[in-house]
Amino acid sequence: MNVIELKNIVKTYDMGGAEEVLALRSVSLNIGRNEYVAIMGPSGSGKSTLMNIIGCLDTPTSGLYLFNGVNVSEMDDNALARIRNKEIGFVFQTFNLLARSDSLHNVELPLIYAGVPSAERKQRARETLEHVQLGDRAHHKPNELSGGQRQRVAVARALVTRPSIILADEPTGNLDSKTGEEIMMLFEALHRQGNTIILVTHEADIAEHAHRTIRLRDGHIESDEPVVKRKSYDVAKVS
Repeated sequence: MNVIELKNIVKTYDMGGAEEVLALRSVSLNIGRNEYVAIMGPSGSGKSTLMNIIGCLDTPTSGLYLFNGVNVSEMDDNALARIRNKEIGFVFQTFNLLARSDSLHNVELPLIYAGVPSAERKQRARETLEHVQLGDRAHHKPNELSGGQRQRVAVARALVTRPSIILADEPTGNLDSKTGEEIMMLFEALHRQGNTIILVTHEADIAEHAHRTIRLRDGHIESDEPVVKRKSYDVAKVS
C-alpha cells in the first residue's frame, strides 16, 4: 500500500515582480509503507522543496498529493496539523532543540501540542528517550550533550507521537562520521520496527543505508532505482 502518492507535482516560488523560480517540475512518485527511501540531488535540485511538500509543510502549485489515499489539497489547516503532529516525525540537520529545556521537555513538546495529559506525555517521553538509549540524559540540556546525543533527542522527539513516517533532512550533516554512523544504525532499527523512512541527503555513503534512491536534478526526477549495494547492520546490535 502506498502511503505517499505524488502526481505531476509542480512548485513555483514568486520572487517578486515577474520573476519566478520553478523548484519542482512535474514530479511523480509513490512511496509504500515501510519503505526506506533516500532523496538525493545537488544544491538547488528541489530535494528540500519535495521534502517540505511530503511533510505537509508546504503546498504544491499544481498536481495531486495523496497521503494514505486522501487528497492533501482538500484538507483544512487542522487536518494538516494532525498529519504533521501524529503521522510524520521530523528530524532536522540542526536538531531544532530548545536550548533552555532539558531532553525530557524537548521530547514531550509534540505531545503538549497534541493535548496529551502531563503524566502520560512525561511517561511517553521517558520511554522514548530510553528507546534511543538516552534515558540517563533526560534532565540534560542541549549544551550538556554531544552532537550525537542531541540528534538522538531530536529522533526521540520525532518518535514520541508514534508516527508511521520519519522524514529526516540531512540528519548526519552536523555530525562526525562515527557519530553519523550511529544515527544511521538507529534509523536502521526504526525501519526494521516498521517505520517508513524518507531521508534527504547529499552524501552517497549515507544514502547507501536506504533500499531505494531517488535522484533529483533541476526540479525533476533524474533516476529512481533500488540500492544494489546497501549498508546494513546486525539487528541485535541496533534494536
